[in-house]
Amino acid sequence: MPYDPHKHQRHSIRLRGYDYASEGMYFVTICALVRQPWFGTVYDGEVRSNDAGQMIAATLQGLPARFPHAALDTAIVMPDHVHAIFALTNTPPAAQPTTNDLPNGTAAGSLGRIVQAFKSLTTVAYTRSVTLQGWAPFAGKLWQRNYYERVIRDEQELEQVRAYIAANPARWRDDVFHG
Repeated sequence: MPYDPHKHQRHSIRLRGYDYASEGMYFVTICALVRQPWFGTVYDGEVRSNDAGQMIAATLQGLPARFPHAALDTAIVMPDHVHAIFALTNTPPAAQPTTNDLPNGTAAGSLGRIVQAFKSLTTVAYTRSVTLQGWAPFAGKLWQRNYYERVIRDEQELEQVRAYIAANPARWRDDVFHG
């Protein structure tokens, strides 16, 4: 299909003018490319992670060590996507590069930088395990280009998102990609 600027123009899904490095709670969904179930299965409403899913979960759990201002509140690794709530507890030191200092426009310490690191770390580990452990290969990229995020604005919304994440395996059969 030839390039059509009206169809193929990339639009940001982020809130215009919002500082995603600011203190707050963020709900994130990151999907495997073309929603491939590389990370496990769901059986009887429970996630059964394979080795790749366990690696994804361990990488999520390790992100706060890499980004001390970010805490992982709640997360689940589904067969083809990840849901997580991150709490950014304070802003990184002022000496960190600004958005304009980084080649892809992702500010150090921002939610975007955390997701970028997660995708990079997991892609490298997965690629290595395709060769060393025989994991299912992928063509080109492990993750979809972007990710979905939502700023959590209050305690009630936080509890709703936590409940949504916890119920995700039970809704697996109803998902339009799997039902």
